Amino acid sequence: MDEKEPVKTPVHAPRTAAEAVAMMKGIAYEPTAEEIQAAQDEEAARREERARQREEEEKRRLEEEQWELEAANRKKGLFDRLRDGLGKTRDSFVSGLDAVFAGSSSIDEDFYEELEEILIMGDVGVRATEEILDRLREQVKEKKIKNPMDCKQLLIDEIRTQMSTCEADYSFEEKQSVVLVIGVNGVGKTTTCGKMAAKLKDSGKRVILAAADTFRAAATEQLTEWANRAGVEIISGAEGADPASIVFDALSASKARGADVLLCDTAGRLHNKKNLMEELKKINRVIDREMPGVHRENFVVLDATTGQNALSQAREFASVADLTGIILTKMDGTAKGGIVVAIQSELGIPVKYIGVGEKVSDLQKFDSQSFVEALFS
Repeated sequence: MDEKEPVKTPVHAPRTAAEAVAMMKGIAYEPTAEEIQAAQDEEAARREERARQREEEEKRRLEEEQWELEAANRKKGLFDRLRDGLGKTRDSFVSGLDAVFAGSSSIDEDFYEELEEILIMGDVGVRATEEILDRLREQVKEKKIKNPMDCKQLLIDEIRTQMSTCEADYSFEEKQSVVLVIGVNGVGKTTTCGKMAAKLKDSGKRVILAAADTFRAAATEQLTEWANRAGVEIISGAEGADPASIVFDALSASKARGADVLLCDTAGRLHNKKNLMEELKKINRVIDREMPGVHRENFVVLDATTGQNALSQAREFASVADLTGIILTKMDGTAKGGIVVAIQSELGIPVKYIGVGEKVSDLQKFDSQSFVEALFS
């Protein structure tokens, strides 16, 4: 008895109810012209969707490449400005070190004394200089180095080590924060507040400025001008008003507006430490009462051109305020950029920003690696 030829079952999933029934019964099914057209249309749609997805993936890839390129260019631009801003220090401090390395015939006490003189004259500070040279001596002995030129990279590495002991933390930018900015007249404190506000606003943060330096003539007007340029709100009061009351109003505005960062430009009168301490205590009490648990930062602004005097100011402010960061302005105007090393080494307070020019972009987050590279390149 001849066996019947088995019915071939379609390998594809059934497209219609009729085809599903036929497959269940094991009989051949001939699709209609409409069904064939519908299947072709579906396949064409799938091909179009796959092509669209590939196009989108390629677009995303190109956008990511462009973003990475732009980021690299921005970083290069910032580095170039940093390098240009450190020109005076490089021409004086670094060239002096180079002269010692190139002009010494041996590694002896005269060699170390010359290095010590250059470092101290560059405002690296006595303590930091001693630590740097002590480590250099150890390295020279361990590695049996005889040529003075071979000491240059070792010295650079030791300077980098001194500066990287307290790297800055910028987590305040990602939290609801209140930042008090203090500093004596003439250091660029109010301008720095304005630049910080502009940079934070550009990064998408909602910023409010508080003009709490009510004892300096024109401070409020200057900060108001910066607020207008940055496009941020400012809370101010009459000249001579209680700074704590300005901060109170600014805190209320911050809560009402949902601000991310409140920047408070506050006074810094070191000639009357008791009054300054009481003023800061009062402001701190207001903040603790009105916004308990908010992230806090206390920055002191110092003029880098004043060298060791800036270090002395930092010590004085640290004695009356819990400093969390230092901002060094006018780095482009000094040949003694070694003050950065002295401050971080001797005080253990991170340098958060440095100013290397007049533009908003010239206020840069401090990075010890980039700083040393820019200084010695």
